[in-house]
Amino acid sequence: MKQAMPWLHRLCALLALSLFALSVQAVQAGTGKTLNVLLTTPESALDPAVASDIATLSINENIFEPMLRYDYLARPVKLKPNTLKAMPEISDGGKTYTLHLQPGIHFTPDPAFKGKVRELTADDYVYSIRRLYDPALKSPWLFMFEGKLLGDEKLRNVQAAPGWKFDSASAIPGLQALDRYTLRIRLNAPDNNFLFILATTATSAVAREVIESYGNQAGNHPVGTGPFMLGEWQRSFRLVLNANPDYRKVVFDGEAGKDAVSQQIAADLKGRTLPLVSRITIAIVEEQQARVLGFLNREFDTLEQVPPPLADMVMKDGKLKPDLQQQGVQLSLFSPLQTYYVWMNMEDPVIGGYSQEKIALRRAIAMSYNNREDISLMEKGLAIPAQSPLPPNVLGYDASFKSPVPYDTALANALLDHFSYQRGADGYRRLPDGQPLHLVMHSQANTTGRLRDEVWRKTMDAIGIRISFKTDKHSEILRASRLGQVQMTEANWVADFPDGENFYQLLYGANIGRANYARFNLPAFNQLYEKSLTMTDTPERRALYRQMALLMHAYNPWIPRVHPLSADIRQPWVQHYQRHPVDFTNWRYLDIAPDAKQNAKR
Repeated sequence: MKQAMPWLHRLCALLALSLFALSVQAVQAGTGKTLNVLLTTPESALDPAVASDIATLSINENIFEPMLRYDYLARPVKLKPNTLKAMPEISDGGKTYTLHLQPGIHFTPDPAFKGKVRELTADDYVYSIRRLYDPALKSPWLFMFEGKLLGDEKLRNVQAAPGWKFDSASAIPGLQALDRYTLRIRLNAPDNNFLFILATTATSAVAREVIESYGNQAGNHPVGTGPFMLGEWQRSFRLVLNANPDYRKVVFDGEAGKDAVSQQIAADLKGRTLPLVSRITIAIVEEQQARVLGFLNREFDTLEQVPPPLADMVMKDGKLKPDLQQQGVQLSLFSPLQTYYVWMNMEDPVIGGYSQEKIALRRAIAMSYNNREDISLMEKGLAIPAQSPLPPNVLGYDASFKSPVPYDTALANALLDHFSYQRGADGYRRLPDGQPLHLVMHSQANTTGRLRDEVWRKTMDAIGIRISFKTDKHSEILRASRLGQVQMTEANWVADFPDGENFYQLLYGANIGRANYARFNLPAFNQLYEKSLTMTDTPERRALYRQMALLMHAYNPWIPRVHPLSADIRQPWVQHYQRHPVDFTNWRYLDIAPDAKQNAKR
């Protein structure tokens, strides 16, 4: 027994040290603190190369990491190194970027690594960017690199050579790992937005072993280097993100804006290690009323973009209701870089095409939409009319530009009459060849979708067009849209980076099958867009944008609807809350004040 005691003492000592190390690690990650949030649409595949919906992007930006990220509080927005040691070195007149990674960054553990600790290297970013070119993925983000990287025609098969096959290992001079921690990117021409591109979630690093191990199921096995990792996943219902225990030490050192709120947040966060909570529970709540009631029942710590039709549940005369103010609930009004619009499939045999009678049909639909009534009745005043694809505060936005397409149902009806869309005995119009005219609009299978359906049914009835609605999940509508299987639908776009390019690329012909769901392909528009890529935010580029907006209105692949004003509410125990114009989430910066939460429960 005496001989066993030293062994027992050593075991106890090791156990104590292990427990101490775990406790320190847990404290750094905000032990016991859970942030409860919601997303309004179901997530899709958690793969940075293919995800383009807000819900999935919100999750991905907490799991995966691009080389750069935005300073949380700086306004105007400012980029800073993320996985890099310093900001990229730019040379060769803006065509060459040299990037030095921090050593010692690790992917979260996964069976694909066969028990080994997997360090992030420059090769991972080379591989991840090359993946965007894989035609099998149909990545909506390829536009950010296509034709820009030196020699990328090798990845695109521009000569359509027989037998060509995409190879993710193909080396090109525009994308090279010079050593384990150094990456060099060379462009064909300077790109003023390229640093913004390097901060998008789509350029985050994934590990080749993970992708090859899971194949087309890689989006179900997200493995990144970010502050959080996937814990639980009940599809389209609930996800849990746990703080990454191996996350490198990231200490907040951001700049503050000029306002007192951001300055106070900066002072509170200074020197603190991120993230501040150890767990994030994410509920998928599609029904508007369930979101508001969930917040009021304290199931959610924040509610961003209070559903406008239900704003009177929490607001009165633009302010929080007195009882919520007494509870300590906080309200912020925020103008996101976001545009709501309707797109129509330009390749659809009924509504698409560039002939005069097809343009007249889409123009009449556009003229029948009353955005001011929509804002008043559906958005409850929490929006402004959209005149073009560009929202306020995006580089290139022109406040003086007004849409040349008016709301005028009388003129819309006259236009349809002129182009022989005659009404039948049932009062509904027929195509010029006498065949029935029947439109199908995809909409989301929730209360919001049903309300929007009624708006469009009323709108189409005013001009004698029969319309029916096909309801589906948001992710399924996106999938069908990329395949050209949707005739028309409502959509919205939130800026990936704060420049007009990011919105006008949605109408660029080369992006058909990716972000250009309308499948608009007009040579005159494409030429203007390509020319704008070589320019900074100048009066000359704004003039090009004006011409592009006029072409969009001339052919009407889009009906720009509104730019929302987001009413965001948060519980009194949520600390350091501030919306960012580009980042989708602020979860890594948020903290929970346990005393405030306990007091609120009493």
